[in-house]
Amino acid sequence: MEPVGALSKVDGVGELSDQAKAWSEACRHLSPMVGSDAFERWFKAAQLGRAVDGVAVVEVPNEIHQVWIETNYIDELRAALGEVFEDLVQVRIEVVEAGEARGEGADAEDAGEKSPDWFPETLPDEVPDRFDKRLKRAGLNPSFTFDGFVVGANSQFAHAACEAVADGRGGAYNPLFIYGGPGLGKTHLMQAVGQEWLKRSVPAKVVYFTCERFTNEFIEAIRKGDLARFRNRYRSAELMLIDDVQFLSGKDRSQEEFFHTFNTLMDGRCQLILTSDRPASEIKQLEPRLVSRFECGLTVELQPPAFETRLAILHKKVEEWGVRVEEGIVRMLAERLKTNVRRLEGGLMRVGTYASLAGERVTQEKVEHLLRDLFREENSRQVTIDSIQRLVAEHFDIRLADMTSRRRPASIAGPRQVAMYLSRTLTKSSLIEIGEAFGGRDHGTVIHAVRKVAGLMETDGELRDRVERIQSDLRR
Repeated sequence: MEPVGALSKVDGVGELSDQAKAWSEACRHLSPMVGSDAFERWFKAAQLGRAVDGVAVVEVPNEIHQVWIETNYIDELRAALGEVFEDLVQVRIEVVEAGEARGEGADAEDAGEKSPDWFPETLPDEVPDRFDKRLKRAGLNPSFTFDGFVVGANSQFAHAACEAVADGRGGAYNPLFIYGGPGLGKTHLMQAVGQEWLKRSVPAKVVYFTCERFTNEFIEAIRKGDLARFRNRYRSAELMLIDDVQFLSGKDRSQEEFFHTFNTLMDGRCQLILTSDRPASEIKQLEPRLVSRFECGLTVELQPPAFETRLAILHKKVEEWGVRVEEGIVRMLAERLKTNVRRLEGGLMRVGTYASLAGERVTQEKVEHLLRDLFREENSRQVTIDSIQRLVAEHFDIRLADMTSRRRPASIAGPRQVAMYLSRTLTKSSLIEIGEAFGGRDHGTVIHAVRKVAGLMETDGELRDRVERIQSDLRR
């Protein structure tokens, strides 16, 4: 990206002499993307700080604006700036305190001052190896560090394992398999290891990707006949961070390619860290040979944080973001938002933003109104086929694997039919989806199970009581 003053004409924008004109043109595209209200609230006080080497830096007045834009509008902002800068690669949001913003008024040279170097013509020699550029090449989020992770009883084991790998003490933990529900910090811990590797060794090759991206790029490589380049890209890393491996479920060709890539990396003594929303053995339609590879190292679980940990997380974020929230409100959020860290931080951000913009004291009644959707979701536990299968297996004292097996003794077939009945009545899944979740059975089998259980419940009081008890536990 050339300095702003040398921008060529883009979409009818004449010579852009400075960053103000470039920002004005970007805002013309941005406003309809985000809506006038959001634009006035979040971008009115922003400005373009510098734009060089494919990176545009947008300056905002405080961390609330920074976090909110990065969380909610970064894609729209990137698209708007892309209309101005044809070779845009990255957009960064930086906080510039009042009085530090770069002026647009008097000409610096006329005032006898040195001309500002916002958009240098050349970059220092060390810039190509700058740490933030190495993070970007690896696909890592700079905010995902060990210092930024609050450790609790729910995450102590996983955190210790990741620190060991980061320090080079985790040779036996290969692969390291981290599992747990969404928003608990799996990606954070994984990427923190990547950052430590990059700090420790300049030439270290660290690669982060999601399994969805792996699958999409594999399909594209097949389409273009470029599998050799695809394989070379993924098989030459020293530290491989692989997110959401449950996405491989049911994708036979991608699993085949992933299996060979995994073996190549392990043979080359590459350290692997994988994450999933469930243990490897419970990922449906995952080849047994992949399950065995994933389980041959160390498996650790991340659980929802306890109250004390949630409170510590909120206190840390209040300090980092500089938001003004009373302690009673912070404790209220820690008590009410229990499911995951992402929802906890989102609730704090919403309350802190309201306090900043409204300029008034935030009461508990106001928090109830602001976060009514989050509180409602917390109170009504979502019922899934997975949770049904787990609970039914516990109630009838059978293995979870029996839910998808082809075994048909009455002690297994009966509970499996109850689970199908509950899946049909308590979820929005289709007959085909339910059949797939129960070992690839057809929709006719599901219909038969639903009708049979419904009929038995009319005459068998013990079964009816048992099914109702399971329903109650699922909704609790």
